[in-house]
Amino acid sequence: MYRKAAMRKLALSFSFLPVLTILSCSSADSSKRIRAAAAAIAADTLLAEIKTLSSDEFEGRKPGSAGEVKSVSYMEDQFRKLGLKPGNPDGTFLQTVPLAGITSKPEAEFSVGRKRVQAEFKKDYIASTNHYEPEVDVKDSDIVFVGYGVVAPEYGWDDYKGVDVKGKTILMLVNDPQIPDPKDPSKLDDSMFKGRAMTYYGRWTYKYEIGMEKGAAAVMIVHETPLAGYPFSVVADSWSGERFTIQRPDNNASQLPVQGWFTYDKAAELCKAAGLDLASLKQSALSRDFKPVTLTGAKASFRLTNTLRKIESHNVVAKLEGSDPGHANEFVIYTAHWDHLGSDTSLPGDQIFNGAVDNASGSAGLIEIARAFTKLNPGPKRSILFLSVTAEEQGLLGSEYYAENPLYPLNRTLADINMDGLNMWGRTSDMVVIGLGNSTLDGIIADVLKSHGRTVKGDAEPEKGYFYRSDHFEFAKQGVPALDPDEGVDYIGKPADYGKQKRDYYTEHDYHKPSDEVKPDWDLSGAVEDLGVFFETGERIADGQYYPLWNPGTEFKAKRDAMMK
Repeated sequence: MYRKAAMRKLALSFSFLPVLTILSCSSADSSKRIRAAAAAIAADTLLAEIKTLSSDEFEGRKPGSAGEVKSVSYMEDQFRKLGLKPGNPDGTFLQTVPLAGITSKPEAEFSVGRKRVQAEFKKDYIASTNHYEPEVDVKDSDIVFVGYGVVAPEYGWDDYKGVDVKGKTILMLVNDPQIPDPKDPSKLDDSMFKGRAMTYYGRWTYKYEIGMEKGAAAVMIVHETPLAGYPFSVVADSWSGERFTIQRPDNNASQLPVQGWFTYDKAAELCKAAGLDLASLKQSALSRDFKPVTLTGAKASFRLTNTLRKIESHNVVAKLEGSDPGHANEFVIYTAHWDHLGSDTSLPGDQIFNGAVDNASGSAGLIEIARAFTKLNPGPKRSILFLSVTAEEQGLLGSEYYAENPLYPLNRTLADINMDGLNMWGRTSDMVVIGLGNSTLDGIIADVLKSHGRTVKGDAEPEKGYFYRSDHFEFAKQGVPALDPDEGVDYIGKPADYGKQKRDYYTEHDYHKPSDEVKPDWDLSGAVEDLGVFFETGERIADGQYYPLWNPGTEFKAKRDAMMK
């Protein structure tokens, strides 16, 4: 059933292929040239780079730490050794990203009437702020349940219905409204919020943004592992230490004062204390007629004592100059984030979040693809940027900063190809493309895969919103066609569920945990083949006759169309 759904999506991505994948380099000689260059991507060098970046010496690669200095220096040195040019027009390999670091020590009280609902930080809730202030106080704010917290005019959807939530704590569900298909209640309605596939309305960043727009004092998202795509422990580990935001002139005073999460059980307990059933509220939130529900007598207070610092973090940018003078001022970008979570001295045992898969592997892949491009003779017609970005784990901040302050015009940027975790478990006969159907890039990578005897599939878990969770999304938001390829699921010589077992184990046991380290059973043969596909896809885009396009109906198309006028 999954495969059939994936093929239906694939058919959409092929609709523009006859026009848009006409390539200027399609001969047998060109194919030989490309594959000879791709042979420079090797498992031993890839593993060595991952080991270096994920070593304890790099201290978890947190922005603003000694680990940043080592990570940035390492990426710059590798690019320099490959003979790449500085990617910043100022003659350096660095783009400064001004960040504000905020370490919040939260105290929270939740009560209904005279009854206090006990809640423990990290166990039951998370609270943080982007306000660059020593202390943020929210006192005795009313608590209002606002369903999914969505305002989506195109779906005739408004979870607020004109209710004033200024100064209040609003409680909202994670993900999009999960609307059943009226013809088959066992499925979701594809005409509403893309069915199973998450829209941006389901992303936690949107929920805080709309809460800010509505003037709320605090937004608390109710966490559910199946819909969030990760356990609450990931939220606790990722949000409980120092958090970064881009430095803004107003010190982020216009942003939401408090942003946080509840476990489902704690949110249910709070609702029950107010005489409400969270499961029933959740059901009622699936209707367009839903109206916000005040938790009668319920109050929330937050006091966040903040340790503050401002730092200059860095994106590392290297450039391979295009070989065609008429097109060298046009660009294809490869991105991978170098950062991870640093360390946590409060943990027993291992305290360093090494981030071997996430994303030492993607950073190493960026180096390997750059190596392949330096072996390409002649080189690509358009220029290639290798962009190693900071602060992805803090909310895609490095890529956001580049996309808002590009070193080269975005209307001359053909595409971004992003790597966030490579395939550590062997060769696959397929490759997953997150957001398959969004753009004509899908057809290009599908054609490359076909030439290697492989197939393309869509995301088996579109409800988890992976397309909105890595650096390519910041380029998509600005209109640049973005490709987010992921490892395949059909492992050669392995049982049918092998890939899912590996992914699920990693998500539960290693994702955003100190245990994300190089493993003795890794098989990087699949990663090498995948990197070859990414390399060849970028080369085809760089030598192609046409710019890639967003497909009709995609939320990013209008921005790109306006940019290209």
